[in-house]
Amino acid sequence: MKIALLGYGKMGKTIEQIALQRGHQIVLKIDENSADYDITLADIAIDFSIPAAAFSNISNCLNNRVPVISGTTGWLTKLPDATALCKQKNGAFISASNFSLGVNIFFELNAHLAKMMCNLEQYAISIEEIHHTKKLDAPSGTAITLAEGIIENTKKESWALNVTTNEIVIPIIAKRIDEVPGTHTVAYNSAVDTLEIKHTAHSRDGFALGAVIAAEWLVGKTGVFTMKDVLGLK
Repeated sequence: MKIALLGYGKMGKTIEQIALQRGHQIVLKIDENSADYDITLADIAIDFSIPAAAFSNISNCLNNRVPVISGTTGWLTKLPDATALCKQKNGAFISASNFSLGVNIFFELNAHLAKMMCNLEQYAISIEEIHHTKKLDAPSGTAITLAEGIIENTKKESWALNVTTNEIVIPIIAKRIDEVPGTHTVAYNSAVDTLEIKHTAHSRDGFALGAVIAAEWLVGKTGVFTMKDVLGLK
């Protein structure tokens, strides 16, 4: 594949290494200062940019019939617009809060656990996420996806950042520590015990590999997809 990297920070550089190892070619490397580039040089684009640039990047791809996957978070109020544009242009698009294969399995475990715990009201639910200090958004998109998986399967109605637990709100604690790629913990706490599930990323490689695998899967398809489609989890 000929790949355009939209966002050439640490994640973009890691994706480049993984893509080259898998026999692909990087034809564009676009950072926030880039202008006037021809996205049609690429077979597919991988967007790991910044929240302010993501929707513009994705729209440019879809308007030019270039399939695009996006792992940028913090822009998702515009996701319905991107989805509508993809359908209008008969394009191909995947957006994910996390492309790590392990994290996407973790999402499934989280939803299944929530179903089992939904009637055990003695357990207070909380989520903690830890990332590197350069991460711009909080809570992480991954933590929000975990909260949404719990809300779909319990009596919880919403999540909130750095609040104490109550009957309908899931508290998310966001921490920023140097050089932490990403750690997410879902905890069920009662007076007698604590049950936890946890995912710890050891490097960015897992996120990058998942993004490249998603790109390989998306080429030649039309529609709006998720990592469940890529991994055959639906």
